[in-house]
Amino acid sequence: MAMVNTSSARPYHIIIFGASGFTGQFVIEEVARTSSEGPKGTLKWAIAGRSRQKLEKVLEQAAGVLGKPELKSEVDIIVADVGEPDSLAAMCKQGVIVLNCVGPYRFWGEPVVKACVENGAHHIDICGEPQFLEGMQLNYDNQAAEKGVYIIGSCGFDSIPADMGVLYTRDQFKGTLTAVESFLTVGIGSEGGCIHDGTWQSAIYGFADGPKLRSLRRKFGYQPLPVVGSKIKRRSALFYSNEVQQYAVPFMGADVSVVKRTQRYLTEEQKESPVQYGAYAGIGGISSIVKLLFAGMMFWFLVKFSFGRNLLIKYPEFFSFGLFSKAGPTRKQMEGSSFRFAFYGEGYTEGQDPSQGKPNGKIRTVVQGPEAGYVATPIAMVQAAMTILNEPESLPTKGGVYSPGAAFAKTSLINRLDEHGIKFSVV
Repeated sequence: MAMVNTSSARPYHIIIFGASGFTGQFVIEEVARTSSEGPKGTLKWAIAGRSRQKLEKVLEQAAGVLGKPELKSEVDIIVADVGEPDSLAAMCKQGVIVLNCVGPYRFWGEPVVKACVENGAHHIDICGEPQFLEGMQLNYDNQAAEKGVYIIGSCGFDSIPADMGVLYTRDQFKGTLTAVESFLTVGIGSEGGCIHDGTWQSAIYGFADGPKLRSLRRKFGYQPLPVVGSKIKRRSALFYSNEVQQYAVPFMGADVSVVKRTQRYLTEEQKESPVQYGAYAGIGGISSIVKLLFAGMMFWFLVKFSFGRNLLIKYPEFFSFGLFSKAGPTRKQMEGSSFRFAFYGEGYTEGQDPSQGKPNGKIRTVVQGPEAGYVATPIAMVQAAMTILNEPESLPTKGGVYSPGAAFAKTSLINRLDEHGIKFSVV
């Protein structure tokens, strides 16, 4: 069972690292809102980062937003820097779980994972970079298992709604679910919306490093997962989706790779039947297609060259038609935004032999919630931490590097998310 208790030597249940960053500030607010959900109704927590001054400022800001002036005196501050391993080690020794908000993770993530593993702290991140996530599994899974430490990546919008959504669909299907396709649509209010450019930077470096990811995956030496039922058909790069009544493209985030890791774990370790998965995102009508094609062509050309990547990083708003910005969305924009995943599953109903004939049953489920990046992501991250703290007996029997679905398949995480505004339902 996971170590989840505080002690005089390890006084904090949760330490938020990178708390003064754009996403970190919203994670602080979410932890403060839900502190009564900690073990025995209390949560001991601290915030950490490079600059004490910035951390004090963001804590003061959170106190003002939430109307909780006591935060300024009750929440401790730890100074720690990715470039100073001793400071990371000292931080990790003090916490049960480190919530790592410092990205892009390909540059800043590994020292934090290493420090957590070596110093006995569980690690949760909100990474959407498959190269980092899978690299950490390759490099630290055995060490984490030996230490009884859980390293759980992609616990934000990438990829808890998708990963737990597939498991929810499987659990609601009466029989053997064999394949799921998800369709993401995003709602934006009258104020419009955008995404902070940290995500844009992760995408730039991710596409530039595509060959490295393929090389990394070969090192696992995996055999293909068995296909049960009909093989899922890959859709084209642009198509009209009857499911969401708009044009759609393959989803470019980490969801497919994360779900596949979960399905591999459940198949190989739990002897469960694997579910095939395809992920798509609605983009709207013809005008959106024109913008996407124009932006896509520029992106694909520039990302191949260092000067091009520098241009993309310097001018995110221009090259993304305002979708990404250095300032990030305003709180009003966040209030008007939402996301919706529609999952379309097929399989064999109860009593049918999955090795015979075509699937004969269908199911449709929905996962929907508030603004994805800075409202839903902190909720998902914090509830993942609360699940570890409150349900250690429901986690995998040994430590290691896990995807969310692998770590939380037997927990009440879906119920916890449901209670906090990320709703799962059969439709």
